[in-house]
Amino acid sequence: MAADLERNAKERERIGAEVATLQEQLTALQHDHNVLVNIQQALAGATPVSAAESTVVPSPRKKAAAEPAGGKRARTKKTAAKKAPAAGAAPKTAAAKSSAPTLVDLVRRHLTAQNEPRSAAEVAAALNQAHPERAARTTVVRNTLEGLVAKQQAQRTKQGSSVYYTAIGAQEPSAAPEPGTEAS
Repeated sequence: MAADLERNAKERERIGAEVATLQEQLTALQHDHNVLVNIQQALAGATPVSAAESTVVPSPRKKAAAEPAGGKRARTKKTAAKKAPAAGAAPKTAAAKSSAPTLVDLVRRHLTAQNEPRSAAEVAAALNQAHPERAARTTVVRNTLEGLVAKQQAQRTKQGSSVYYTAIGAQEPSAAPEPGTEAS
């Protein structure tokens, strides 16, 4: 019995020391957290708030996507970025979206008007010539064409390493260019 009491006392001392160490670590972490929150608020120019309030920051972002006022702010940033020297992106304002046909519509119309299969590069070049304000990239046009294939609105044929697309209902892919005259 005496040995059990002695073991129990030693175990309590050991666990007490561990608790004291963990309590010191917890106090240090709480202090570091408060310092970081104060620095974050100073950088943001906000008034001090509790740690629980500072974790609710993402909520306004979700609301801003649904509210028109928040959406205008995001569009302003995107529009400013698109005015930068990179001319590869087409402007996407609300007025342009409502009046202009979508890229999918343009690609589908172009394929339907063709009497032979076209490569993604050919379709992109034709769209860029017909609609220079859109600046359609070949990779985007290729993805759009693949989307049409997935919806069974276009057909894909391979000749060697080249891929050609035809609108469903247009001339059959057998009229594709010869392999020696493939387009990139």
